Amino acid sequence: MNDRIIFSRPFRAAAERANLSAVLDSDHSHGDGQFTRSATAKIKAITGAEHALLTTSCTHALELGALLLELGPDDEVIVPSFAFTSAATAMALRGSTCVFVDIDDATGNIDPAAAAEAITDRTKAIVVMHYGGVAADMEPLLALAAQHGVAIIEDNAHGLGGTWRGRQLGTIGTVGTQSFHDTKNVHCGEGGALLLSDEILMGRAEIMREKGTDRARFLRGQVDKYSWQDIGSSYLPSELNAAVLDAQLAEFDTIQAARHRVWDTYAAALPDWAAANDVRPMTVPADRGHTAHLFYLRMPTEDSRDGIIAHLAERGIVAPFHYIPLDSSPAGLKYGRTPVPCTRSAEFSATIVRLPLWPMLSEAQLGRVIDAVTEYRVQV
Repeated sequence: MNDRIIFSRPFRAAAERANLSAVLDSDHSHGDGQFTRSATAKIKAITGAEHALLTTSCTHALELGALLLELGPDDEVIVPSFAFTSAATAMALRGSTCVFVDIDDATGNIDPAAAAEAITDRTKAIVVMHYGGVAADMEPLLALAAQHGVAIIEDNAHGLGGTWRGRQLGTIGTVGTQSFHDTKNVHCGEGGALLLSDEILMGRAEIMREKGTDRARFLRGQVDKYSWQDIGSSYLPSELNAAVLDAQLAEFDTIQAARHRVWDTYAAALPDWAAANDVRPMTVPADRGHTAHLFYLRMPTEDSRDGIIAHLAERGIVAPFHYIPLDSSPAGLKYGRTPVPCTRSAEFSATIVRLPLWPMLSEAQLGRVIDAVTEYRVQV
């Protein structure tokens, strides 16, 4: 179908081609060039982070965070069951046990009470994913971390520019991570960033990101040669990726305004239909500023979720579900444990459907999606 409305389409920033040409015309296409510096400065300006490092993906940023926190086989990391695999695999890669806990049914974020129940003397960190760019309930999580001396790792893949009580997401915990995958609001195809506030962690992260060397210090003229200093890997993206990201970040406000236009249109158009069909549209608590990364519906049953997905597909509209709970996945069973069944996570996964949301959606396309959704009737 030629007029098919897909779920997501990457934004194209005006300066991307010019930036790429500048890199290709130069003698510097590896990382840590002018576009790496410029994009990093823009990320710090948006988030207010004291320190930021571009990485090749959010997964690699999480891996780097796990390295910095010195996670190992004797450690446990509390992870929400409803999250992307990177939140768990980065911890399991260090040999740590993932302890899966349930979510808050209202937001899809980690349930602080469930996290508290899962704390043991082996717990070293809590992963907090801000689902859909809506902040988790951070007050009890911060209190829990302080009480037990554990780190908070913010998986802020959905939440660049989002806030909790005025504080920027990704800068509240010990370690913050961002994603610039092309399904995200701002992207460079594949990319990520690590956000830190601690100077000592930053110094070590910079070395670990560059294969364990002090090359960054060498490039700044702080040492006359660089050498192997620590463990690490190749987490530094090329200037080509950074060039695209820099162009995207330059249009951050434009991108966000366009995405909020779509989100707000859904939020205004669907409540009456939702109430009549026992559907729960996505909501945002009053103390949180969201990023319009997703707009989802919680259908009353798995059958009705599958029904509306099929109904929309027949009308040329792609509306997918989302994560399969980590605790019930094959790798989750192998690399983690689940002290209490994650029933809310399972229900959230079985009933969620996400509507198309990208900046270039026209009013006509939005109208088609809304008309198609409101045509659907939940069978009781």
